[in-house]
Amino acid sequence: MAMTIEEQIQELENEISNTKYNKATQGHIGKLKAKIARLAAEQEKRRSKSGGGKGYSVRKSGNATVALIGFPSVGKSTLLNRLTGAKSEVGAYHFTTLDVVPGVMEYNHAKIQILDMPGLIKDASRGKGRGREVISAARSSDVILFVSDVFDPNLHVLEKELYNAAIRLNQEAPDVVITPADKGGVTVMTTVPLTKIDEEIAKDMITSFGHVNANVVIREDIDVEQMLDVLTGNRIYIKALIAVNKVDLADEEQLQEVFERLPPYRKVPISAQTGQGIEDLKQALFETIDLIRIYLKPQGKDADMEEPLIVKKDSNIGDVCESIHRTFKPNFRYANIWGPSAKFPGQMVGLDHVVKDGDVISIIVRRV
Repeated sequence: MAMTIEEQIQELENEISNTKYNKATQGHIGKLKAKIARLAAEQEKRRSKSGGGKGYSVRKSGNATVALIGFPSVGKSTLLNRLTGAKSEVGAYHFTTLDVVPGVMEYNHAKIQILDMPGLIKDASRGKGRGREVISAARSSDVILFVSDVFDPNLHVLEKELYNAAIRLNQEAPDVVITPADKGGVTVMTTVPLTKIDEEIAKDMITSFGHVNANVVIREDIDVEQMLDVLTGNRIYIKALIAVNKVDLADEEQLQEVFERLPPYRKVPISAQTGQGIEDLKQALFETIDLIRIYLKPQGKDADMEEPLIVKKDSNIGDVCESIHRTFKPNFRYANIWGPSAKFPGQMVGLDHVVKDGDVISIIVRRV
């Protein structure tokens, strides 16, 4: 009888655990991991077709979305109420929040959606404790805000669950391009010296994943795990920071010890109960999301310098048009721009022009 996908994955994982890792076995282990990744992708595809793995349905709103991630009863609901005024049930016992509760934080003219979600636990990525639903909602966020209890700061378990769920925190996607070819097998070209894997290992992994003919360009010194990320193509890259809660109950020595134990992300000490550090946290979220302010100037009128339009960093004029009204982009003619991104005051630009913080923009559209 043919083995199930789960059994095949287990067999490959057993082979990896029984193989001593060294330079000689690195390539073999890489090939095994590529096969596991391919099988896992197939398993996820089947689960999606059968209706499994559904997430919470949360309508996105505002300029960006922040997901609160933490163990049960760490203070996420109290923090949501502090940040947004939303009413999320608060209780000092596990699994108080059983659904995703959204709220909107207004800061520096930006509207940032905050999602209070059920606490994550070990093996959440395998579905334990409604983990798949929570992770599905987290994958669609712009920032993950870990909420850590100052007396129980072990976030590494949650980091691992998110990693297993294909979420990469504070990382950029590896600079690797795989282009399918009609013939010639797999050809690997590099523009930098590879020190973590060599071209042969990369080629073996790509072939093991199912690519028969392909041209591959590697422009970054990647390792085996990053090569897997490229091959699977389903990784989500999200920024993360940590709110260290209940600091009002700890002394300086305890705080120092906790900060050293936590992952190397930006940390903001807070007390959701008393409000200590909440303004610092709002500022940190605003900076992490990389929002910028632009000012709109109606044709023939003065610019509105009181109420800026908030957009994400590296947005272009097309993104600005979509933020204003859905009819602006289809009817766009040109824009004039003053400020940091303009070569000269009033420069005429098109939809692809990237705006910068502080720009003043006049958008001209066709009359409909």
